Amino acid sequence: MRHGGKPYTTRLAVSLLFIGFAFGSFYFSGDVSAVAGSELEPETFFGIPEMAKIRYSTFSHSVKAHRMECAKCHKFPSDNWNKVRTGDDAFPDVTAYPKHDSCLDCHRRQFFRGAKPPICTICHVNSFPPRDSTRWPFYNPREVFDLSPKGKTAESDFAVKFPHDKHVDIVSRIEPRDRFVNAAYVGGSRTLGEESCSVCHQTYKPQGNSEDEYVTKPPETLGDSFWLKKGTFKTAPIGHSKCFSCHSADSGLSPAPTDCAVCHTLKLPEPKTDFDAKLFTKMRVDDKIVRSSWIRRQSSGTFRHEFSSHSDLECSTCHTVATINTADPATQKVSISSCAICHVTGTVEDGGAVNIEADARKKDAKFECIKCHIVFGKLPIPVSHVKILAEAK
Repeated sequence: MRHGGKPYTTRLAVSLLFIGFAFGSFYFSGDVSAVAGSELEPETFFGIPEMAKIRYSTFSHSVKAHRMECAKCHKFPSDNWNKVRTGDDAFPDVTAYPKHDSCLDCHRRQFFRGAKPPICTICHVNSFPPRDSTRWPFYNPREVFDLSPKGKTAESDFAVKFPHDKHVDIVSRIEPRDRFVNAAYVGGSRTLGEESCSVCHQTYKPQGNSEDEYVTKPPETLGDSFWLKKGTFKTAPIGHSKCFSCHSADSGLSPAPTDCAVCHTLKLPEPKTDFDAKLFTKMRVDDKIVRSSWIRRQSSGTFRHEFSSHSDLECSTCHTVATINTADPATQKVSISSCAICHVTGTVEDGGAVNIEADARKKDAKFECIKCHIVFGKLPIPVSHVKILAEAK
């Protein structure tokens, strides 16, 4: 083959043009895709751009590059802290998204990618902020954010490390801000731990004197199937209001409001729970507190705190309060031994609910234990149940 002349020059030019076009398409396809709605971003592999799918419309604290000091992005207090909470309810807090400069050092390309950069939708309702700079409510305060369209389904990357053993003996009554009462001793006598529990936990949306037993109207063909009842769950603090009553900038009580990482930690892998998402949707329950509470129940979605026999019990009857750490799901699990007090008997004839369900399973392998369980009732009877039944004999 002759390496000279017009034919060779033409072929070389065409080849170079093709290579350049292929390389350009490969490198800039992320930009094109972003405009089309995809969120692909070129990564490098031995210096050569390689496509990898990254979703820039959501922010994850668990990404390695994002694991940094909270103060690098979040300013304490935010400029709007006395606007999202007003009057006596206002206190210095992180209540706004980080500024653009927190993101631009690493994500300048994504900010100017395409006509509607997906990264903008992390904070902004509209993907083209210059035309509409409206932002989603910030995650804090939760009582505002949870009511927004984004907040109704959003889940935090963090769990809160609240060690009950350090609080249960001293928390009984929290007066208006900055008037914390050490109530381990009141009138010379030690108060019950139950008084401490009720500071943070109350029955959520109880039935009370209402004739409506269920959260939403059940189907007429419900029969013995499960449908969520009112007063099933207990409340828990969802924001800083309770915590900052004691751990304020003025009190000096550690951890301080600026020590975010002391309380907030990335969530551990969630254990399997007795939550049926399809059933929840079927119930048409539009309540984030209910969903968040139910989705964490590891064994009995049917347990109802407001039920008369349950409401008369002390919290410590079922919960080992001193060992509960809210960041560790394993410490929150209630043992079958707590249920056995009332629901396990020596024989089936004595009427124990666990006995009756277990006996029915022995007679019919397809029987589902729906007295207490929603999803787990289809599984083999656990060893803990077999053991507690044997002990009761």
